[in-house]
Amino acid sequence: MSLKYNVIIEKEEKLYVAKCIDNNITSQGLTIEEALKNLKEAIELYYEDEEPIMPKDIFVTTLEVVV
Repeated sequence: MSLKYNVIIEKEEKLYVAKCIDNNITSQGLTIEEALKNLKEAIELYYEDEEPIMPKDIFVTTLEVVV
């Protein structure tokens, strides 16, 4: 079974952190590509013995707030 999950990547000091927002699994790497590769492996390992959570339809936008 092949599923497409929603992922956010953030740059921290020296690492990129990739977080799957559908199941809260997180990984990191020195590059975006490495962070994604590591996250894919982490998700595959997590669901080896578990029923996968189905990805959600997500709408991403920006919101301006005056503070």
